[in-house]
Amino acid sequence: MSTEVLVLGGGPAGLAAGIALRQHGADVTVVDALTPAIDKACGEGLMPGALAALERLGVSMGAADGVPFRGIRFCDSRRSVEARFSAGVGMGVRRLRLHARLAERAEACGVKLQWNSHCQLLGPSRALVDGEELSFRYLVGADGQSSTVRRWAGMEACRKEDLRYGLRRHYRVEPWTDLVEVHWAEHGQAYVTPVAEDCVCVAFVGRDPQREAEEWLEEFPALAERVGAAPVASMQRGAVSATRILREVERGTVALVGDASGSVDAVTGEGMASCFLQAEALAKAIAERNLEAYSHAHQRIGRLPHRMAALLLLMDRFPALAARTLETFEERPEFFSDFLAVHIGLRGLSGFALQRGPQFCWSLLTTTAR
Repeated sequence: MSTEVLVLGGGPAGLAAGIALRQHGADVTVVDALTPAIDKACGEGLMPGALAALERLGVSMGAADGVPFRGIRFCDSRRSVEARFSAGVGMGVRRLRLHARLAERAEACGVKLQWNSHCQLLGPSRALVDGEELSFRYLVGADGQSSTVRRWAGMEACRKEDLRYGLRRHYRVEPWTDLVEVHWAEHGQAYVTPVAEDCVCVAFVGRDPQREAEEWLEEFPALAERVGAAPVASMQRGAVSATRILREVERGTVALVGDASGSVDAVTGEGMASCFLQAEALAKAIAERNLEAYSHAHQRIGRLPHRMAALLLLMDRFPALAARTLETFEERPEFFSDFLAVHIGLRGLSGFALQRGPQFCWSLLTTTAR
């Protein structure tokens, strides 16, 4: 048995990598120990950039897949500000549905999928998959935050690491807005994404790993009023929300993609977009036999999400700053609109800082949070 590229991990990152590699003509095998569709705790909101990347991979998300959202709302117990996307829409999609669509596309374009399979790496070009030897030219680790491939290849060293903890629930209630809501409180955030005509996804993220959903809801009275009495529509799932920047994402003939290659905090909502862009960049680099180019592309893809995460996590660490920021955004909603345009890549961060920075800082300093 042989394959040009062996991908370990059949989540969205691994499937996207397999699809992108097939688009470049590579022979690809994806191996995963689980059986689809594979679920994971996440906010389930695909930003406009993620939908555009899926289109390029040949996955067109339609009305049967989820619910479109047209912008973002930030709010706390006293303040609320919202902004619409100036171009495109996002979509709330159940993780199971997203995985199923990617798996269908991967199979259709010729990716060899080996589910419920176990892999043992024997060396830089050999592995045992369910006891059968498989040779390969490139190895791709798409096996998540606790990546076995990353550890096996000796690429565990981090430039930066910061962990928060989250859990996800679905509530059987009709969405009350066509926006993704980010509710801010002293100990973390709640992200609310419409995912069906009668269902919303609520993800709670903070620095305390021990909190249950009921404890989280006490932090968000307005949200609790909307969903507290609604039937729970899914099993509660927990996950780590990590800010992790690795020193290496490729070495020799081994490359990492998705959360295995580092991650950005869930507060940005850009995790899926980043992993799809990484998959495209990796496929191009392998087609050109130049994995070093993937390393540079990976840095470029992560630069804006990590900068935006750093700004937003300052609000997480300092609740008084979050209150003043929301107060400023509420009084000057054009600041929030421009901030969202930067966040989704339609406007440069440096241009925003030069034009809006002095005004925003002055408003922040002179605002008295109510």
